[in-house]
Amino acid sequence: MQKRLAALAASLVLTALAGCASMQPGSGPVKVSNGMLVDAQGMTLYTFDRDAAGKSACNGPCVAMWPPVMAAADAKTMSEFTVVKRDDGAGQWAYKGKPVYRFKDDMAVGDTKGENFRGVWHIARP
Repeated sequence: MQKRLAALAASLVLTALAGCASMQPGSGPVKVSNGMLVDAQGMTLYTFDRDAAGKSACNGPCVAMWPPVMAAADAKTMSEFTVVKRDDGAGQWAYKGKPVYRFKDDMAVGDTKGENFRGVWHIARP
Protein backbone atom coordinates (compact mmCIF):
# COMPACT_ATOMS: atom_id res chain seq x y z
CA MET A 1 0.00 0.00 0.00
CA GLN A 2 2.79 2.44 0.89
CA LYS A 3 4.58 1.66 -2.38
CA ARG A 4 1.43 2.52 -4.33
CA LEU A 5 1.01 5.79 -2.44
CA ALA A 6 4.66 6.69 -3.03
CA ALA A 7 4.31 5.90 -6.75
CA LEU A 8 1.12 7.96 -6.96
CA ALA A 9 2.75 10.89 -5.16
CA ALA A 10 5.78 10.74 -7.46
CA SER A 11 3.50 10.64 -10.49
CA LEU A 12 1.58 13.70 -9.30
CA VAL A 13 4.79 15.65 -8.66
CA LEU A 14 6.15 14.81 -12.12
CA THR A 15 2.87 15.80 -13.76
CA ALA A 16 2.88 19.13 -11.93
CA LEU A 17 6.50 19.82 -12.87
CA ALA A 18 5.85 18.97 -16.52
CA GLY A 19 3.07 21.55 -16.56
CA CYS A 20 5.39 24.20 -15.11
CA ALA A 21 8.00 23.53 -17.77
CA SER A 22 5.53 24.37 -20.52
CA MET A 23 4.42 27.65 -18.93
CA GLN A 24 6.14 30.66 -20.43
CA PRO A 25 5.43 34.30 -21.20
CA GLY A 26 2.67 34.48 -23.75
CA SER A 27 1.17 31.13 -22.82
CA GLY A 28 -2.15 32.86 -22.14
CA PRO A 29 -4.19 34.80 -24.71
CA VAL A 30 -1.19 35.58 -26.93
CA LYS A 31 1.37 32.92 -27.93
CA VAL A 32 4.24 32.41 -30.36
CA SER A 33 3.73 29.82 -33.10
CA ASN A 34 5.79 29.30 -36.26
CA GLY A 35 7.64 32.57 -35.71
CA MET A 36 4.54 34.73 -35.35
CA LEU A 37 2.17 35.79 -32.61
CA VAL A 38 -1.17 34.02 -32.49
CA ASP A 39 -4.19 34.19 -30.21
CA ALA A 40 -5.39 31.40 -27.91
CA GLN A 41 -7.17 29.76 -30.87
CA GLY A 42 -4.02 29.87 -33.02
CA MET A 43 -5.17 32.72 -35.28
CA THR A 44 -2.53 35.09 -36.67
CA LEU A 45 -2.12 38.44 -34.94
CA TYR A 46 -1.15 41.72 -36.54
CA THR A 47 0.24 45.16 -35.69
CA PHE A 48 -0.77 48.49 -37.22
CA ASP A 49 1.93 50.97 -38.30
CA ARG A 50 -0.25 53.93 -37.31
CA ASP A 51 -0.44 52.83 -33.66
CA ALA A 52 1.76 54.77 -31.26
CA ALA A 53 3.55 52.83 -28.53
CA GLY A 54 0.93 51.91 -25.95
CA LYS A 55 -1.95 53.46 -27.93
CA SER A 56 -4.33 51.98 -30.50
CA ALA A 57 -5.21 54.08 -33.55
CA CYS A 58 -7.69 51.46 -34.81
CA ASN A 59 -11.07 52.59 -33.48
CA GLY A 60 -14.59 52.98 -34.84
CA PRO A 61 -15.13 51.23 -38.20
CA CYS A 62 -11.54 49.94 -38.18
CA VAL A 63 -12.32 47.37 -35.47
CA ALA A 64 -14.89 45.63 -37.70
CA MET A 65 -12.06 44.61 -40.02
CA TRP A 66 -9.30 44.40 -37.41
CA PRO A 67 -10.77 43.18 -34.09
CA PRO A 68 -8.45 44.03 -31.20
CA VAL A 69 -7.26 41.22 -28.95
CA MET A 70 -9.11 42.27 -25.83
CA ALA A 71 -7.76 41.75 -22.33
CA ALA A 72 -9.87 40.97 -19.28
CA ALA A 73 -10.08 43.73 -16.68
CA ASP A 74 -7.93 41.65 -14.33
CA ALA A 75 -5.39 40.58 -17.00
CA LYS A 76 -1.81 40.45 -15.76
CA THR A 77 1.06 41.61 -17.93
CA MET A 78 3.77 39.05 -18.57
CA SER A 79 7.23 39.76 -19.93
CA GLU A 80 6.81 41.68 -23.21
CA PHE A 81 3.03 41.14 -23.29
CA THR A 82 1.23 44.12 -21.76
CA VAL A 83 -2.25 45.61 -21.69
CA VAL A 84 -2.92 49.03 -23.24
CA LYS A 85 -6.04 51.09 -22.65
CA ARG A 86 -8.24 51.73 -25.69
CA ASP A 87 -10.22 54.95 -26.28
CA ASP A 88 -13.32 53.28 -24.80
CA GLY A 89 -11.39 52.36 -21.64
CA ALA A 90 -11.20 48.64 -22.43
CA GLY A 91 -7.92 46.76 -22.26
CA GLN A 92 -6.14 45.39 -25.32
CA TRP A 93 -3.16 43.04 -25.44
CA ALA A 94 0.06 44.50 -26.81
CA TYR A 95 3.47 43.06 -27.61
CA LYS A 96 6.42 45.33 -26.85
CA GLY A 97 3.92 48.17 -26.52
CA LYS A 98 2.31 47.54 -29.93
CA PRO A 99 -1.42 46.65 -29.74
CA VAL A 100 -2.27 43.37 -31.49
CA TYR A 101 -5.28 42.57 -33.68
CA ARG A 102 -6.90 39.75 -35.64
CA PHE A 103 -7.91 40.13 -39.30
CA LYS A 104 -11.55 39.43 -40.18
CA ASP A 105 -10.67 37.57 -43.40
CA ASP A 106 -8.38 35.06 -41.67
CA MET A 107 -10.70 32.08 -41.32
CA ALA A 108 -8.38 29.22 -40.37
CA VAL A 109 -5.31 28.70 -38.22
CA GLY A 110 -2.28 29.70 -40.29
CA ASP A 111 -4.12 32.21 -42.51
CA THR A 112 -2.07 35.40 -43.03
CA LYS A 113 -4.33 37.34 -45.40
CA GLY A 114 -3.78 40.58 -43.49
CA GLU A 115 -0.01 40.65 -44.05
CA ASN A 116 1.02 44.00 -45.57
CA PHE A 117 -2.63 45.03 -45.98
CA ARG A 118 -2.55 48.56 -47.44
CA GLY A 119 1.13 48.60 -46.51
CA VAL A 120 0.40 49.33 -42.82
CA TRP A 121 -0.72 46.00 -41.28
CA HIS A 122 1.88 43.34 -40.52
CA ILE A 123 2.08 39.95 -38.89
CA ALA A 124 3.13 40.41 -35.27
CA ARG A 125 6.45 38.64 -34.73
CA PRO A 126 8.55 38.14 -31.62
